[in-house]
Amino acid sequence: MAEDQKKRKRIYRRLRNKYRLVIMNDETLEEKTSLRLSPLNVFVFAGTIILSLITFTIYIVAFTPLREYIPGYTDIGMRKNLVRLTAQADSLEDVLSAREVYFENLQNIINGTVVQPEVSGSDTSSAKYDTINQLYRSYQDSLLRKEIESPDNFSLLADAARLPANDIRSFYFFTPVKGTITSEFGPKEKHYGVDIVAQPNEAIKATLDGTIVFADWTLETGYMIGIQHSNNLFSVYKHNSALLKKTGDFVKAGDVIAIIGNSGEFTTGPHLHFELWYNGQAVNPVDFISF
Repeated sequence: MAEDQKKRKRIYRRLRNKYRLVIMNDETLEEKTSLRLSPLNVFVFAGTIILSLITFTIYIVAFTPLREYIPGYTDIGMRKNLVRLTAQADSLEDVLSAREVYFENLQNIINGTVVQPEVSGSDTSSAKYDTINQLYRSYQDSLLRKEIESPDNFSLLADAARLPANDIRSFYFFTPVKGTITSEFGPKEKHYGVDIVAQPNEAIKATLDGTIVFADWTLETGYMIGIQHSNNLFSVYKHNSALLKKTGDFVKAGDVIAIIGNSGEFTTGPHLHFELWYNGQAVNPVDFISF
């Protein structure tokens, strides 16, 4: 045991022995450079260089396109191409199968051949229907049938059918524009409609079928459109930036008639002032339309 320790100590001392590497001019014997080295330093330096080269080589092979030039490595995009080609092949197989079925059915139609469809399940040829007991309708089942088959008393359509034909609630209004109401209906303040702020250049749509009786510029309300509807209904659209219809045009509910804007003196920003009149009186559009 002691001898082994002595040997290790001698080896360690030899590795730590200092040597000087001198580079001299062969003709003049002039010393150019000298290095003080030890075997241990040489081994550490050489090992570091070797590990660095190995790491650099692995990095090049693993993470750069240079590995394509190494025998045994394939192209990076080959796997993607294989997956894409496999998917295309599957799609072509499905299309080909559908075409074969189509042409087979077409040939059967031309030849007048009747093909009986295959019915999966058990064989019903040996079924005995005379052994089935007769079923009777229970009292609870009759009540359920009566409840389901009865008309829906809470249906919107049923409610609309019971309303008079000239009632404003019997109409289904189209929303002129989707947005935020910034000024509500206030007849006491002589504000006979609602102000709706929406996106710039938003299209304004007719709320019901009708005829345009006014489409022009006014100093106070800018570009304005008025539509006369049936049953004494009248709708007004003010402060538009452009009018897309003219007086006398007939429009359907949902037709684009103008573009939202900020025209006229009585405006504080881009919005639509919408009014709804019934039998000569202004009504609150919020009661009938969801903005």
